[in-house]
Amino acid sequence: MKLSICLVLVFLAFGNNFAQQIPLPAEKNKFARVTSYQELTDFILQLDKSSDLLTVETIGQSVLGRNLYALKFSASEFGKDKSKLKVLFLAQQHGNEQSGKEGALLLAQDLLKPENKYLFDKIDFAIIPQMNPDGSETNTRRNGNNADLNRNHLILSEHETRALHLFFDKYLFEVTMDVHEYSPYSDEWKKYGYRKNSMETLGITTNPNVSEKIRGLSKEKVFPYWLNYLNDNNFSSFVYCPGGPPEVDYFRHSTFDINDGRQSFGIQNTLSFIQEGMNGSDNYLENLKLRSEGQFTGMRGILEFVYHNKKEIQKLVLSERKLLVKGKADSQVSIQSEHVANGEKLRLPLYSYSTKKDTVVVVNDYRPVVKSMFDVLKPKGYLIPKQMKELVEWAGLHAFATAEFKDLKDVKIEQYFISAIDSIDFERDIIINPKVETMEIQGGISASEYLYIPTAQPKGNLLVLALEPKSELGLVTYKQYAHLLKIGELYPVLRVMKK
Repeated sequence: MKLSICLVLVFLAFGNNFAQQIPLPAEKNKFARVTSYQELTDFILQLDKSSDLLTVETIGQSVLGRNLYALKFSASEFGKDKSKLKVLFLAQQHGNEQSGKEGALLLAQDLLKPENKYLFDKIDFAIIPQMNPDGSETNTRRNGNNADLNRNHLILSEHETRALHLFFDKYLFEVTMDVHEYSPYSDEWKKYGYRKNSMETLGITTNPNVSEKIRGLSKEKVFPYWLNYLNDNNFSSFVYCPGGPPEVDYFRHSTFDINDGRQSFGIQNTLSFIQEGMNGSDNYLENLKLRSEGQFTGMRGILEFVYHNKKEIQKLVLSERKLLVKGKADSQVSIQSEHVANGEKLRLPLYSYSTKKDTVVVVNDYRPVVKSMFDVLKPKGYLIPKQMKELVEWAGLHAFATAEFKDLKDVKIEQYFISAIDSIDFERDIIINPKVETMEIQGGISASEYLYIPTAQPKGNLLVLALEPKSELGLVTYKQYAHLLKIGELYPVLRVMKK
């Protein structure tokens, strides 16, 4: 009798906020296979019905018509309480990286436990456990259009990335994390005799145009906290550093390109991360349970950090985004950069194939700094010819703020002349590097023929990086927009500059 009264009191105290734990699909089959799209759908809908803390939103559909689900956790109406920090995690952009999805489902299950209610006093949290359901069903990297989603965040040609960015724009999340897997098992590493052996790795934003203060917080506070959190939970961890093997290739802190999930949000002065868990060696099911738990633990570690540092994060992101919105023209924007050394040596934890033990190798060719090679002055805005439908459509996909343009006396209009097209090395790829001459347009233009996009907006730096013809991260480096560059002709996008 007393026990029944206690249960009633507990129910009255929590209402339907916390329900009995619903088993994961992977738990039901003892991680002998990955969770299918239908199992994921059924599990998410069960969770949704079980708790008032959770609302499931279908943010779009994949190329083949499968739903993309965002699980929104909030103690009130999601996104309405301005005092709450808005946090977004996403997983499985690459369909053959299964542990991110499984770890995300573990996290969703865990967050509905009564002891985790405290998180939602300060956080509104959303997680998209499966960005690429089509690739997941066939365990292939790309989506139903054979596109790599994590190289699509600038051009937004795919259904999935469009849906994600519309969702981000709807709530303007202050913190994001993109969850992936890395594979250390290449033949080149086997020949070297070692491989990377960290269960989880974390990368921060590296593009030099992201707020220096945000990058500093990521490096000096978030990363050490995350490392300690993983260590305390018995998971090996390290900085995400592609490259190698040592003495064969250099090591860097991932890309600074803005076409991936981390940097595309980071360039809007978001506290943004990428988490890369270690893949299985022979097949994607190897150690799936352990790998999924590692991904879960890393995600939970970031959540704990942002909970405990909510005020600092919120204040910093707000102030740095305001600088973008103020849009100071004539500030410098780096459009070509390179990875450079700063004298540091990387103590890289590796696994020895010969001794079958962990060891540490000192890497001499370590390039942890991204240094600008070529800057441009940020214009007040850009003028896109309305007849260029592909550019107008692209601008619409990004939902840039536009304005009416008038031939004001305090501005001048510049246009580039493409005198030659050379090449440049960008992270081991050879891409175009046009030679341009800047010309001032005399006599004005017909404003009605152009779409005007000012740079004074949260996506202002993204706009510059996309539209400058010499940008190694720009639209002209994609085949869909390569026609914008023609030797001996004028570049069609105009720059509006202060006099």
